[in-house]
Amino acid sequence: MNQFAACLILFILLLSSSSFSQFQFDLLIQNGRIIDGSGNPWFRGDVGIRDGRIAAIGKLAASDAQRVIAAEGLAVAPGFIDVHTHVEDGIRKRPTAENFLFDGVTTIITGNCGGSETDLPKLFDELRATGISLNVATLIGHNSVRRAVMNTAKRDPTPTELAKMSALVERAMQAGAVGFSTGLIYIPGTYSKTPEVVALAKAAAEHGGVYASHIRNEGDSVLFAIREAIHIGREANIPVEISHFKISSKRLWDHSDETIALVEQARAEGLDVCVDQYPYTASSTNLGVLLPSWALADGDSAIKARLHNPMTRKQIAQEMKHFIRERAGRNRLDYAIVARCRWDSTMEGKSIAEINQRMRRKANLDNEIQTVLDMMLKGGAAMIYHSMFEDDVVRIMQYPNAMIASDAGVAEFGRGSPHPRAYGTNARVLGRYVREKKILRLEEAIRKMTSLPAQRFRLHERGLLRAGMAADIVVFDAQRVKDRATFEKPHAYAEGFRYVLVNGEVVIEEGKHTGARAGEILFGPGKRE
Repeated sequence: MNQFAACLILFILLLSSSSFSQFQFDLLIQNGRIIDGSGNPWFRGDVGIRDGRIAAIGKLAASDAQRVIAAEGLAVAPGFIDVHTHVEDGIRKRPTAENFLFDGVTTIITGNCGGSETDLPKLFDELRATGISLNVATLIGHNSVRRAVMNTAKRDPTPTELAKMSALVERAMQAGAVGFSTGLIYIPGTYSKTPEVVALAKAAAEHGGVYASHIRNEGDSVLFAIREAIHIGREANIPVEISHFKISSKRLWDHSDETIALVEQARAEGLDVCVDQYPYTASSTNLGVLLPSWALADGDSAIKARLHNPMTRKQIAQEMKHFIRERAGRNRLDYAIVARCRWDSTMEGKSIAEINQRMRRKANLDNEIQTVLDMMLKGGAAMIYHSMFEDDVVRIMQYPNAMIASDAGVAEFGRGSPHPRAYGTNARVLGRYVREKKILRLEEAIRKMTSLPAQRFRLHERGLLRAGMAADIVVFDAQRVKDRATFEKPHAYAEGFRYVLVNGEVVIEEGKHTGARAGEILFGPGKRE
């Protein structure tokens, strides 16, 4: 054999080997009911994965795969994208984020409600160093930006301060933030006027961002607050997402048709508006939201000084009583439950009414307000408020432009009494509202958890099962999936998710976390190197 013939044979062998490896799969999910995330009906097929991406979908040979997952009788869907989370501290402490993964979530967006890290490169470097088990993207939060420039001052920014805040937003967008968030019921954002928010939203819009808003009021003035969010989107020329869309005033229960109509009207006028919701009738936030916002200005020492001043404390209590009775439509604080109390864990799981009686005070609203003020002096608490109506939850869930989101953080299993949404948001939708109540088609529920969030936040490589897309995939039993976390016993992982893959790696397998940290940092379109 001459040298030319030997080289020719070697070339043919190398070409053959290259062709073979091109079609070989690292993993094959075989014979599942594929729900591709588009909302279209499921179909039976196989999903082949190579190098962290979906290589092919169809009828594929098991012999071409290094590993095969048998999905007979199981649903195969894109990994869920949770657009509303708060994980800045939790993801550092618990980068495996089991509570999300066991609920089928493979991507989370944090920095919501105006609260975020402001030094995003530092956050991203820390997460890369530890490794994370799911994908993380972040918004840049208005409250955090305002606090960095103005602390908790209750006033308008000076032109110089506004320029500094705009620069912080722009810097975050260039670092990879996917948008700008507000929490207009929280300090210091609650002290801002609409033009300030518009100016900062414009800074995010210039870099392809989204405006995600915890609106200024979700109770008696919810219609006004929705109009403000729409106005901000129109003035800043930025897509809008209204966070945890709800009605929390008992006086306005069953009026969600009106709030949805405002969103639809804006869309008809050409403004890109969507909403997200969690599938529960209780919210979760802090104890301080019961106080008038002016009482929370200028830091802890100022707050305590006001509460120790008899006249000021009386005024605060009077405004709280008006808010609770007239705006929230309540006569007692039995709907307000302590989720986490750092200075007295025995209060966790108890209502303010129960804590008031424990303090040997008579059972009435005036005394319960005094109990709240005493608790604020000691450091406040994280709370759960049972304030919504199931019919509104269902109506919003059926709205096509509503995404499913948890509004949760990375839970520490067994600690505190967190909202059960931290463990079972998606499973609750799939089990309770799809299978049991038949409120949604399965394919439509999956769309709300996958392609709709991906489209909203421009995560172009995720949210659908398509060749070439990132292999974020959940394999679950649609007949068994359900949430197990309750308000009484919140620490319970969802069940029914057999396998969860992040960027092609199996992270959850048959009820166990594999230890894989396959997650990535996901960036917005304004990212600059």
